[in-house]
Amino acid sequence: MNSTVTEVEVSGSSESSSSAVSWGPILAGAFAASTLTVILMLVGSGLGLTMVSPWTGASASVTTFAVSAAVWLVIVQWLSAGLGGYLTGRLRTKWVGIHDDEVYFRDTAHGFLAWALATLLVAGVFGSALSATIGAGVQAASSVAAGAAAGATSATTNAAGGTADRNGLDYFVDALFRPADTVTSAPAGQSDGGSTAQASRILLVSGAKGEVSPDDKAYLAKLVASRTGLSQADAAKRVDTVLTSMEDAKNKAKAAADTARKASATFALVGALSMIVGAFIASVAATLGGKQRDDDEAQFVRG
Repeated sequence: MNSTVTEVEVSGSSESSSSAVSWGPILAGAFAASTLTVILMLVGSGLGLTMVSPWTGASASVTTFAVSAAVWLVIVQWLSAGLGGYLTGRLRTKWVGIHDDEVYFRDTAHGFLAWALATLLVAGVFGSALSATIGAGVQAASSVAAGAAAGATSATTNAAGGTADRNGLDYFVDALFRPADTVTSAPAGQSDGGSTAQASRILLVSGAKGEVSPDDKAYLAKLVASRTGLSQADAAKRVDTVLTSMEDAKNKAKAAADTARKASATFALVGALSMIVGAFIASVAATLGGKQRDDDEAQFVRG
């Protein structure tokens, strides 16, 4: 009976009352990693701005810009996570009476915790700016697609009771009714505003359906002929030309929006991968820093 009590007391006294987590080194490593991340992100922003130019042909393509940003994200994670993890392992106190495997696990966990805390700190600093940037990008892509798809988006928005940008559609309507002779005026009784409104509604509904019916196309040709002084055949050709131009503009904008979507998806996936790599590097760096700290202390004691 006394032997049992003694064993229980000995086993209980062998358990440390202090936590295995050393928050001091973790906080130090996290602050160092987040600070370096902020500095490197500012450097990356400056380098990125050098790749963008309003002049045609002087700016890098969307793909090049996305790949460069993704590579820079990986570099930022490597450097900041490595620094934060190494400092976390190097600054901790020596664990006495702990098996080497447990020391390795604790250093790995401390490095991961330092990386996680640094990630939260950086997210807090850049969170609002990043959300604004992503929101602006999504809004810009939506605006481009809406402007290109003139008819479809405008018809849908107006039907819902909202307002849409009509500048793109108005350009094509003006192209339809451009006079063949600048001195030609509309025939008496023909309302310019009425013809324009009818043509606009036809283009809007046709854009929503994705095609212009033969009856609508024939009626547009009649409206163009009455307003511009063109023959019926020439008016029909003009209608076909304008409809083709609208379709080309819509396809180009869709292609641009799709390119931006793919670039954003690639950037997000590579960003997530870089964060996973950063967590791994921080953990490994913490084990290296902790091992070096213990080795240096052991050499000092032996010396």
